[in-house]
Amino acid sequence: MNRRDFIGLLGGAATWSLVARAQPAGGMRRVGILNLLAETDTEAQAWDAAFRERLKELGWVEGRNLRLDHRWGDGNADRAELLAKELVGLDPDVLVGATTPSTAALLAQTRTIPIVFAQVSDPVGSGFVASLAKPGGNVTGFINIEASLSGKWLELMRSIAPSVSRVAILFNPQTAPYARYYLETFRSAAAATGIEPAEASFGGAADIEAVITRLGGKAGAGLIVMPETSTLIHRDTICALAERYRVPTIYPFRLFVAAGGLLSYGIDSADLFRGAASYVDRILRGAKPDELPVQLPTKFELVVNLKAAKALGLTVPQSMLIAADEVIE
Repeated sequence: MNRRDFIGLLGGAATWSLVARAQPAGGMRRVGILNLLAETDTEAQAWDAAFRERLKELGWVEGRNLRLDHRWGDGNADRAELLAKELVGLDPDVLVGATTPSTAALLAQTRTIPIVFAQVSDPVGSGFVASLAKPGGNVTGFINIEASLSGKWLELMRSIAPSVSRVAILFNPQTAPYARYYLETFRSAAAATGIEPAEASFGGAADIEAVITRLGGKAGAGLIVMPETSTLIHRDTICALAERYRVPTIYPFRLFVAAGGLLSYGIDSADLFRGAASYVDRILRGAKPDELPVQLPTKFELVVNLKAAKALGLTVPQSMLIAADEVIE
């Protein structure tokens, strides 16, 4: 062997040694993900892309040391139990629950396989964890929003639609069993601002139209959309009906405004799935779910749609435009 070949061999060995040390130990690992949105849903795709990208940054590469098993609900929350059972049957190292119904379905199937949730509102009240700081059991994760934001949503409603005197909050009790978590603070915040609060529950798309039609027939009516699986699934319908019946509406996430909604205040949901990937990484490397505290959101964004405001006959205050993180023309 000549000197050049010998140096090349040493260099190759050193490079391989560095790569080997960078790779997570344990060979091929398996992660199951339950998402009740449709695989073709643009928001579901954004969550999945953020999750995969962060895992790759942390050294987990599909086909080399990681296998991801997805189950999609296609917008049908009734499929949660069946899909959760399928995933648990694959005996994964970690499970991921996207939203409250997904997480509840996974927990109903296993209390031993680690579960990381994202886009969940009230994990304590839902019985997922004992506390945020010390989850206990086999589950931990990332909360999507805090109930105290009800006050912020009402404040924004007052700013953009001063004539609104009665506000309903829209949700599906089947996919938002934690609704009381929001409703209590919503009522308190409404009383403090002199707004009459109301509940607007629905079961399907036809119910949504009936609710918004009724609101549109009343002077001074406004709507707040609760962050939950069914409102995400029906976001295009909700935004279109709110515009058709001229109901000022505040949304929890930017994607509603991108779909034609008036205004949103909330988090970037993809960030939660980047966080979920970091927790999956730590569990695959040996951490226990009860060692990882549930994380609260820290960054919120205000997005305003000027076209929607014009269609509703509303003038967006200059102070709101200055404060907005994004203004859609």
